[in-house]
Amino acid sequence: MSLPRFVSVFVIALTVFLPIAAVHAAETASCTFETFTAPPGYSLSAVNGIADDGTVVGQLVDNNTQALVAFTYSATGGFTRYSAPNSLSTWLYGRSPSGMNAGAYQASAYPSGMHGFLLQGSQFAAVNYPGAKNTWLFDVNQQGAAVGSFSASPTVTKGFLLANGTYSIIAYPGANFSYPQAISNNGLVAGYYLVGAVSYGFVWHNGDFTAINYPKAEYGTALVGINNSGVIVGNYFNGDFGFGFLYENGAFKKIVYSGAKYTTAGGINDSGVVSGQIFYSDTDSVGFTAACK
Repeated sequence: MSLPRFVSVFVIALTVFLPIAAVHAAETASCTFETFTAPPGYSLSAVNGIADDGTVVGQLVDNNTQALVAFTYSATGGFTRYSAPNSLSTWLYGRSPSGMNAGAYQASAYPSGMHGFLLQGSQFAAVNYPGAKNTWLFDVNQQGAAVGSFSASPTVTKGFLLANGTYSIIAYPGANFSYPQAISNNGLVAGYYLVGAVSYGFVWHNGDFTAINYPKAEYGTALVGINNSGVIVGNYFNGDFGFGFLYENGAFKKIVYSGAKYTTAGGINDSGVVSGQIFYSDTDSVGFTAACK
């Protein structure tokens, strides 16, 4: 069992960075792309967050066994694969500026629930919300504050912030499923919640929510990354496809790779470099990093 990615340190007013309304049609961002392919024997499953040094994290599929393994991909072009101890599948979702990774794994032992974890170098630490059958960890910031989700019941999934050993609930009012996906160093959290089959984006800070939704998206919006300047990346959904975008100062800009069927966003770092995935078809994709404005 797993989630798609589309599954406070300083007090900052959300209104400084995050005006709610965007009344004009979305433009296309100007992006300079660099692409990468999966290593031999593997295919890209998902391209997720990006750290300030340009390291990208995500998941690979073993073409022979179909097993999911996590990866880091350095700015110099090197892949490192990782599987959590005693796991069937492993995912990496986010990475801090100091190189701490946030992820989740499916345990190999019965019952094979989901467990969050932090990974710094070779140092592995499981993160499990108290009493929950399933826990996912999506991101961690420079101060070590992490965000994730847990199964509160068979029909309810809530988000959480873990800071200084203390859990705080992040659950959008009235929603059964909340997924905080990213946290900046100043404590702004970006994510999404579900109502039926439609997702809705939010930013959270100290218990307060701000709604951010791509205009006229058929199946909604999922926010997946936020940097210290308050620039957000996410995906909006029309039909069976997700399409990446930037959100800054109340304006949405589409992330488009020429010749692709669709392009999805996975994260953004403090230099404004975006990570994500370019799909030429449903089964043919490459990863990317892009400087967008």
